[in-house]
Amino acid sequence: MAKPTSLIPHFTFFLLCLCFHLLQASTNPDLEHLMQFKTESDKANKLADWNSTIDPCTWSGVFCLKNRVSRLVLENLDLHGSIQPLTSLTQLRVLSLKRNSFSGPLPDLSNLKALKLLFLSRNNFSGNVPASLQSLFRLYRLDLSYNGFSGNIPATLNRLTHLLTLRLEENRFTGSIAGMNIPTLQDFNVSGNQLSGEIPKSLSSFPVSAFAQNSGLCGSPFQTCKGIVSDPTRPGSDGAIASPLMPENKPTTVSSSPSSIPPNKAANSTHNKAAKISPLALIAIILGDVLVLSIVSLLLYCYFWRNYAGRMRDGKGSKLHETEKIVYSSSPYPNQPGFERGRMVFFEGVKRFELEDLLRASAEMLGKGGFGTAYKAVLDDGNVVAVKRLKDANVVGKRDFEQHMEVLGRLRHPNLVSLKAYYFAREEKLLVYDYMPNGSLFWLLHGNRGPGRTPLDWTTRLKIAAGAARGLAFIHNSCKSLKLTHGNIKSTNILLDKAGNARVSDFGLSLFASPTASAPRSNGYRAPELSSDGRKLTQKSDVYSFGVLLLELLTGKCPSIVDCGGPGTGYGGVVDLPRWVQSVVREEWTAEVFDLELMRYKDIEEEMVALLQIAMACTSPSPDQRPRMGHLVKMIEEIRGVEVSPCHETLESVSDSPCMSEDTCGASQ
Repeated sequence: MAKPTSLIPHFTFFLLCLCFHLLQASTNPDLEHLMQFKTESDKANKLADWNSTIDPCTWSGVFCLKNRVSRLVLENLDLHGSIQPLTSLTQLRVLSLKRNSFSGPLPDLSNLKALKLLFLSRNNFSGNVPASLQSLFRLYRLDLSYNGFSGNIPATLNRLTHLLTLRLEENRFTGSIAGMNIPTLQDFNVSGNQLSGEIPKSLSSFPVSAFAQNSGLCGSPFQTCKGIVSDPTRPGSDGAIASPLMPENKPTTVSSSPSSIPPNKAANSTHNKAAKISPLALIAIILGDVLVLSIVSLLLYCYFWRNYAGRMRDGKGSKLHETEKIVYSSSPYPNQPGFERGRMVFFEGVKRFELEDLLRASAEMLGKGGFGTAYKAVLDDGNVVAVKRLKDANVVGKRDFEQHMEVLGRLRHPNLVSLKAYYFAREEKLLVYDYMPNGSLFWLLHGNRGPGRTPLDWTTRLKIAAGAARGLAFIHNSCKSLKLTHGNIKSTNILLDKAGNARVSDFGLSLFASPTASAPRSNGYRAPELSSDGRKLTQKSDVYSFGVLLLELLTGKCPSIVDCGGPGTGYGGVVDLPRWVQSVVREEWTAEVFDLELMRYKDIEEEMVALLQIAMACTSPSPDQRPRMGHLVKMIEEIRGVEVSPCHETLESVSDSPCMSEDTCGASQ
């Protein structure tokens, strides 16, 4: 009988724990308000696990911080009614109720002082935007799109000094937005409303799509406003700005004195004058116009035909207008005596062609970087390559250049953009690469922000991160004697091939950085230890840059003014990403870090947090605390349990991989 007696203390402890848990749930100050919300809004019982006897912090869509509801995400659940009970959740930081059927006006939200993200799009809300919104001074994102809100957009929104997103499209807003000025805005849309008046300069940098389907708006990015309608006798013309769609040849008559001709009499007088014109006079006017147009057309035809014939005689046919040619600033074949003509040097397994083939190739410029300009060149045989002109490179001598190219040309990996050939001459240095048809990570992340854009989904971002890590790890471990570095890791240098795999480009070119280019500059990817001398690149400084790249993938923000073209370019803003992320994480609200476009995906928060932790380790101020690229590959691949590539089976170092070629750096020995 001793054994059963010994179980009593354990059973008692279990009961005490259970009672404590139930007591904690019952004392949660948000429980009553949540249950009231469910009773009023969830007629279809979509929130089946919401039970008053269970801790609300374990319910679906509910997230807590210190036993208070801090995040409520209830999307596409066919919830109805009002959200009034939720206004008592005073510690709420994120509220997302997208794609439901809530209706009526918005209640007073002034109690939600901690709110930072508010998503109410695609419901049936109506009425004016409540003035209480101005009290949400911590708000970063506000999305009220696709509802039935009406009235003016309140100028009090200007008081939301941290606001990054303001989505008000597809409502019934009227009036002017001329007084709107929120300098922090990165994502803005008021299309599909009934707004009128001039677009303020503070919003003119946003695309046309942000203001579309508002026939009364004018000013940049639309047509300039034609003028001010000042006739007080016309309805709605009390100083209102004319519509950009109003024909410019429709004048507005302004009375010069009280004794001016009344409008009706003036109209009759004009009509009478028109009636006095005889049919013969009208015919004469028409024939005169036709004759003048014929003479002008003949003169223009003769002028352009003479120019065209002259070009044909000079051997410059119209084919030159079909596509841009690669134009080199100096000929590779100078006529100076004693000049040694350069030659194309190809690497093993590459289809050969001559420099003349490149000169004849039709091409388009892909972009300009720190070491020169890149072109897409289509050869006569249909082969497509990418050509980089090292115009700004600091090449000391031919022998050093050729030795370094031999090392880079031997690097072959599925996640690298392979160097196919190079050309060296005193006045011209060219690198020929495989062409990547799907553009760069930069364009996928930051290009065409706004309505109609296809967001970069989380699975693709994770795949790109893993592929880029593999390519960089291969560079770092392919030649131990040289300790190769990339030296210029950024989103514009992560390209995508036909299959959508990440390919690292422009590796190893930092050796040719000119002294002026190596000076510290506004580059958000640069490791802090390089601030004094940009040429002291190490593999650990590569890791820092890769960490910033991961933060760019997670946040959707652009870290470099140099690459983004400066603030206000519509690429999600330019920030010091490591510092900004650390400041947000210190406030214990990691969710604010992530790109708004990732909010639509379910069950990925743990994966995003895992990649965020990796990125923060990479961007440690101390180089010694940053992980090696070989370890990063394994860490990223383990986030989703993806299949580990054959080149990274070992846990300790990628340098032991059987995929490494032992003669990779043979040219340098």
